[in-house]
Amino acid sequence: MEQRKINLLIGLAILVLVFVGYGIFSISVKNDLVRLDEQVSAAWSEIDNQLKRRADLIPNLVATVKGYASHEEEVLTKIADARSRLAGARTVEEKAAGYNELQSALSRLLVVVENYPALKANENFTRLMDELTGTENRIAVARKRYNDGVREFNTRIRTFPGSLFAGGMGFSPRPYFEIDAASREAPKVKF
Repeated sequence: MEQRKINLLIGLAILVLVFVGYGIFSISVKNDLVRLDEQVSAAWSEIDNQLKRRADLIPNLVATVKGYASHEEEVLTKIADARSRLAGARTVEEKAAGYNELQSALSRLLVVVENYPALKANENFTRLMDELTGTENRIAVARKRYNDGVREFNTRIRTFPGSLFAGGMGFSPRPYFEIDAASREAPKVKF
């Protein structure tokens, strides 16, 4: 009888240790997934900040170009429309589509600018283009950090042991910030 009690206590102790170990392990996995999710959110916030900065620069750029190329209204209108759509975007996919549309419109603007040497020499235009170039570089860096974070997060929730816990803990894959094929093409400048 005494041996039976000891075996039962040992069995219960092992069971408690298994549950405690499982609990610690699942807490560790959850904390890791939360950390990665927060990194992705922070990286997205940085993209959002840079897109806002870019959107704030564009009206000044358009106003400067308008003074020289007022008859290029179609290009300027497309920039304004694309900027509005980007500002109203909520999801990563909508922001990426708005970014691509604005990138395409800005590329067309740069083609127009090539026809106005006096505009290229304008100090305000040059300063705005420098600011825009710096912002584009910041967006590229932020987009890379975001996509790296998404890759790490998505990999973690799709591989063992994260795949065992992710769904039950409310984690799902995050979308990448991708540019479309049209935005990858360099604008064609005609002389």
